[in-house]
Amino acid sequence: MIEAAESAGLQIKGVFDTSDNLSKDVLSYKIIGTDFDIPKYVKECDFVVTVGFIKSPQINILIHEKVIKANGRFATIIASTAYVSKYATIEKEVVIMHNAFVNAGAVIGFGSIINNFADIEHDVRIGQHCHISTGVMINGESVIGENIFIGSQSVVANNITICPNCIIGAGSVVRHDITESGIYAGNPIKRIK
Repeated sequence: MIEAAESAGLQIKGVFDTSDNLSKDVLSYKIIGTDFDIPKYVKECDFVVTVGFIKSPQINILIHEKVIKANGRFATIIASTAYVSKYATIEKEVVIMHNAFVNAGAVIGFGSIINNFADIEHDVRIGQHCHISTGVMINGESVIGENIFIGSQSVVANNITICPNCIIGAGSVVRHDITESGIYAGNPIKRIK
């Protein structure tokens, strides 16, 4: 995300992490504080939550809530090599990584990450706090609920709905609606947990 932000011309003041990493570097940027330091920076900085989907979106959501509670502002990062249609809607605090494609009519929800080489086709709706991994293809008019992780190289067919709170394993093919939260994987996709 740092390289995507740099490519978009954004200035980076520093990184927040856990207290045991204070004063270390992430790439060429210092770790300047922890999540508890958010209030110190709300007047001078916009925030981007860089925690992806680690088994669930809960850590990501908690950090977003800390920024909101401190009256912080969120930045949106769109890498210089990403293509985002002028007819797409990108909500606040979205990260669109290198070589991602977001087509006309698509809507990307708050706090979502569209990773490298992901293809979000026309009129797709992606809910809040989703993580769309590398090389994912989501075809036209599909609806992706909130708190969804879709693993690398997965394909979602046209006009598919995935209910909230699902994990789709890497390399999966989704050809029918998913109406029950859970963990899914395979081709054809099956609920595994």
